[in-house]
Amino acid sequence: MSARRLPRLGPRTAVAATAAVGSIVAGAALQRRHLRAIADDEDFRRLSEPLGGRPLTIESADGTALHAEAFGPERAPTVVLAHGWTEQLAFWGPVIRLLEGRGLRVVAYDLRGHGASGPATDGDYSMERFGEDVEAVLAAVGGDEPVTVVGHSLGAMSIAAWAEHHDSAARARAGALVNTGLGDLISGHLLIPEVASWLNRPWAGRALLSARAPLPPFSSPLQQAVIRYSAFGPGASAGDVAFYERMLMHTPSAVRAATGVALSDMNLWHAVAKLTIPTLVVAGERDRLTPPDHARRIARTLPNPAGLIELPGTGHMSPLERPRELSAAIEQLITESARPPAGLAREGLPQ
Repeated sequence: MSARRLPRLGPRTAVAATAAVGSIVAGAALQRRHLRAIADDEDFRRLSEPLGGRPLTIESADGTALHAEAFGPERAPTVVLAHGWTEQLAFWGPVIRLLEGRGLRVVAYDLRGHGASGPATDGDYSMERFGEDVEAVLAAVGGDEPVTVVGHSLGAMSIAAWAEHHDSAARARAGALVNTGLGDLISGHLLIPEVASWLNRPWAGRALLSARAPLPPFSSPLQQAVIRYSAFGPGASAGDVAFYERMLMHTPSAVRAATGVALSDMNLWHAVAKLTIPTLVVAGERDRLTPPDHARRIARTLPNPAGLIELPGTGHMSPLERPRELSAAIEQLITESARPPAGLAREGLPQ
């Protein structure tokens, strides 16, 4: 039996094959350089250092196990931090270190389905459940003195959802809503203004937020470019972007999609009236996901506003982009909320 001869490659085919192999090799080399640059980035290394908190496990009303960590002295005034969609409690790392350095007790927790917290026991990622998680955390860590509760993005929405069904003043002394909106998230966004009219259709906005497609399991320059454009301001470092990218990739796609459905259906503007504690609102001037108009509307409708801060040149990720300004604002909020009303002081009542 004669051996079968392999077909000869023509000149064009050989050139194309050589070019394809070269592209693969070049792409692999580019990817190695990209990953090496992340590993060597000083900001990324600093952000990735373990925070060293004291771990807590808190059970929410539906039995979902929430992972939390406590920092700072146990008897100091307490700040509870709730992160946003596709983030983890380590997202607050720079703010935690600054607040802890100011002598405050800080408790940060992973939202259900995020980080080290368990998935929702019944698959429920509705805003009402996120609000019940806030109640569970405050009840577990508050002690005898009300705490200050601060939320970023979805964490701030969770605070509004909590206030809708609970007496906010019974658990908290003050609150802060950072880079957030309470409804109309798609119609107000600035990601792709050219297709805003299309995204205003309910089905289109829901499809965008609830997409279940898995993300690439590895970092890439293209993915980081998209994240930088959509979520960060121009001054964010490469380490900031890479640090958040890692959290985004580690969020289970099912959790991301189910939470996205809740966000697309959300309307919590009526809940603002129930947030009776002094409440600070913080926005990023360059926030494309929840533009400053959302923050201004919240600040106008709060029953007990504690100020509106618009951070210049800042995107959606203020805790990473402007931790010093944000932590200073939180500390000031705690100090001012601890003072008695001016009328009580004038009447000679205990301060």
